[in-house]
Amino acid sequence: MGIKIANAMTVSHNIYIHVPFCMSKCNYCAFFSRACAAPDWRAYTDGILNEIDYWAGQLGKINIPTIFFGGGTPSLMPTTYFAEIMARIRARFSIAPDAEITTESNPGTLDATRLDEFIDAGVNRLSIGVQSLNDDELKFLGRRHSVADAMRLIDAAQGRNIRVSADFIYGLPGHTAQTIEKLCRDINKIGLHHCSMYELTIEPTTPFGKMNLKMPSNDEMAEMYNTIGETLNLPRYEVSNYATPGYECRHNQNVWDGDAYIGIGRGAAGRIFMDGKWYEQLGDGERFDQMTAHARAVEKIITGLRTTRGLLLAPDVENALNIEYAKAHPNLVEFTNGRIRATKTGMLILDDLLLDLVK
Repeated sequence: MGIKIANAMTVSHNIYIHVPFCMSKCNYCAFFSRACAAPDWRAYTDGILNEIDYWAGQLGKINIPTIFFGGGTPSLMPTTYFAEIMARIRARFSIAPDAEITTESNPGTLDATRLDEFIDAGVNRLSIGVQSLNDDELKFLGRRHSVADAMRLIDAAQGRNIRVSADFIYGLPGHTAQTIEKLCRDINKIGLHHCSMYELTIEPTTPFGKMNLKMPSNDEMAEMYNTIGETLNLPRYEVSNYATPGYECRHNQNVWDGDAYIGIGRGAAGRIFMDGKWYEQLGDGERFDQMTAHARAVEKIITGLRTTRGLLLAPDVENALNIEYAKAHPNLVEFTNGRIRATKTGMLILDDLLLDLVK
């Protein structure tokens, strides 16, 4: 790393820690992760501890509102190392008393004992990669678990005093609005307070990208998206996320709102705020570059408009927005309570809308 910036402002930063190891790569996965039967957990943990120490030296004993362990499969990590990382964060920073501490997990990697050990180390929110409630679809996706494995983990987590979220994928070959309606009704029966519904995206570098899959059309995808909103018991609060009010993922909300966050671990992205300047950062010392105010404002627009509450019309945001276009298209964008947000119609074409909204 080796970069020292003096007089850093004591601004709260969220923390994202990337754990890239998986038991196997799924057919759709384009994230930075690798299948590894026996990772060197000691070496990887030492690297994370060094990064924590480094950022504590740069930023001081700042407040940490949320911590998110993503992957990869963080639930593969031996809990002794996980606890060591959490202890170092507590020693170097000030974790907020009500801090949200999330770890992603896959069914089959956690039993009741290990789940309790993660909770004892500080985890109070578990995100479970379920992906489907159909065993044939799980095999097609390249998942190693069964529906029964997923339900065992969900039941175990719901029986403890933590928040539970589950991820699902829709838009597989052969999926229709009726398929998704059944999926949503099955999810409703589980009684989750939070779930993420991700449209299957085919990336060229993945196994799916090398297959000639017959995917649903854009119109069919839009119909499925609308079906989720109409059928799922949980209200949408972001393009792909649904939650009982009060159960939203605070870490993601903070990032979408443009708050500062530290990326720790190979492949982890961060946005550091020091001495009134924003820096684009990647974990493991891969990158640390100052951002222009305009570039950071554009990021806030892109992430903020993905949420149903939109984003605050702060001066930097207003300077980067095509306000005239927004006002001329009330069917796509609306202004309310000092915020700008996409309408239901605008959400359906958000990528195209952003091209017109950002200067």
